[in-house]
Amino acid sequence: MGEIFAGRYELVDPIGRGGVGAVWRAWDHRRRRYVAAKVLQQSDAHTLLRFVREQAVRIDHPHVLAPASWAADDDKVLFTMDLVSGGSLAHLIGDYGPLPPRFVCTLLDQLLAGLTAVHAEGVVHRDIKPANVLLEATGTGRPHLRLSDFGISMRKGEPRLTETDYVVGTPGYFAPEQLMGAEPDFPADLFAVGLVALYLVQGQKPDAQGLVEHFATYGTPGAPQGIPEPLWQVIAGMLQPDPQARFRTATGARKALTAAVEMLPDPGPGDEPVEVFDQIGPLPPGFGPDGPVPGAPGPRGGVTGHGPGHTQDDPGTGHRAGQPVPQPTTVTGAGGFPLAPPQRPPRPAQPPTPPASAPRPAHAHSPHPGAARGGAPAHDADPLTRPYTAQGPEAPPPGPPVPRGAHTPAQAPHRRPGPPPKVTVPVLLLALVCFAVGFWALIRS
Repeated sequence: MGEIFAGRYELVDPIGRGGVGAVWRAWDHRRRRYVAAKVLQQSDAHTLLRFVREQAVRIDHPHVLAPASWAADDDKVLFTMDLVSGGSLAHLIGDYGPLPPRFVCTLLDQLLAGLTAVHAEGVVHRDIKPANVLLEATGTGRPHLRLSDFGISMRKGEPRLTETDYVVGTPGYFAPEQLMGAEPDFPADLFAVGLVALYLVQGQKPDAQGLVEHFATYGTPGAPQGIPEPLWQVIAGMLQPDPQARFRTATGARKALTAAVEMLPDPGPGDEPVEVFDQIGPLPPGFGPDGPVPGAPGPRGGVTGHGPGHTQDDPGTGHRAGQPVPQPTTVTGAGGFPLAPPQRPPRPAQPPTPPASAPRPAHAHSPHPGAARGGAPAHDADPLTRPYTAQGPEAPPPGPPVPRGAHTPAQAPHRRPGPPPKVTVPVLLLALVCFAVGFWALIRS
């Protein structure tokens, strides 16, 4: 089984790796679902500060994949987010190459919608690229895009964690002003979105430096082959080298894209549908769709040894890393506190059943509801429920068979015997003496 982190997150298998941490598929024992967990590998102060900044990003939007919770265990930390299994845009291009223009417009519209929510929080992403744009596994249905990886994002006005002349990001997706050392701003993200859009329609990484030089020397070029002119005008509006000539907001770029889609030709009948399928792969042995399989072999030790864990929304979990998380029975109405299941006392050994003296008729009625038809009565009722189980009267032993048509005399009702005379007579005499003494005392008074 997997390793348990901070008493809550059970690491299942690695699904990705970044510059400062590895991404795992993990089982959340509290919410009972699979999540993606990014585990910080380095522990220097600079990297830890970036990690803290990233986990602090809380943006709730259907096209944004932001951290949801975090946990610390000794000198290790992680944060979790939704598990997205359809791979990235880089996987999609690797499978299909250039994508149809209308499909690209759908992806581009969702990316700009997510970026609008990010910018509304005052956050500059600074690392938009195909590998950081993930997809849900929707098959041949409508794609669902999620903008992820806020590792180097920052809010406008926050102090920079790098020197002024040091550029942070992915080479090939820098805006020209970033290379000049300008402060991070929203138009720089839009330049990266334009490069991603060009990557989707051409099927290969664009030459950002060559585009910047061509725009600066000759102005906006004509639409490249395979790109409809309305779509190219939107992409070119995001690729302008001068940030003042570029789209200033993601909302403005999205409005221009909506107008361009109306002028695109309809897809042809022979166009191949684009399928977004699961890129993560099956679960390893010991795990199923509903979490760890009970009784599966393998250790479930802690990822960091023996230190106590701490989670963001569960301070003081009470479990120690390195120990399995118990699965208690939750009793409804007890405030959600887990209670241990009741311990059943050992069942007493049942004595052997003596052989019956005579066979029971097939139509005879058993006085015990739980007894099998025609079998012995079930005297080994559960000891926990025996005090609350009604016991019927004992059945009389079967007599000799009665001939068909013979008159059967009515049986007298069974009367419960009273106490023996040796006890009854002295009690009655004592009661008579007590009555006489009481009557005499009443007269004297």
